[in-house]
Amino acid sequence: MATTLPNSFFTTLVISILLASVLYQATGDADDFLVELNQSKPVKEKLSHFRVYWHDIISGRDPTSVRIVNSSTRNGFGTVNMIDNPLTVGPELSSKLVGKAQGFYALASQEELGLLMTMNFVFIEGKYNGSTITVLGRNAVLNEVREMPVIGGSGLFRFARGYVQARTHMFDIKTGDATVEYNVYVMHY
Repeated sequence: MATTLPNSFFTTLVISILLASVLYQATGDADDFLVELNQSKPVKEKLSHFRVYWHDIISGRDPTSVRIVNSSTRNGFGTVNMIDNPLTVGPELSSKLVGKAQGFYALASQEELGLLMTMNFVFIEGKYNGSTITVLGRNAVLNEVREMPVIGGSGLFRFARGYVQARTHMFDIKTGDATVEYNVYVMHY
């Protein structure tokens, strides 16, 4: 003996199927969020190298590096400084300003003078005006040469990757002011 289902069941089933179909069409396919760009002319990647001098000025009336977190540890572990340091063409602070290093550094090692550097090199000069390079890495300050990765950029440095090499040019033990030579090697389009 066959059982028959009430008409209301079929009506509800048909309405549910129609509603699901309308909702699927309204929301689109699950892959609609991804659009592959078809480049008619491939863009060639370039390697650029430039040198700037980074001036960390802690002393005086207008410091460019300000302590924002003090540490109670004997070696300073946990101390954080916010920076808006000048980037110049030469080692003298009076030389041509080409940008600023904006970000922070923190004493991130308990055993040695090891900093976590997080900063954007914001350029204000020439064809790179308005472009940035982002540096994020470890800076073992007492090493003669320190290498940190370039993890990105903007403007003419979109999709940037590479590294910087830092060498201390001058450090004033009385004031804490420092000048560091940065050689930047960056791949970009």
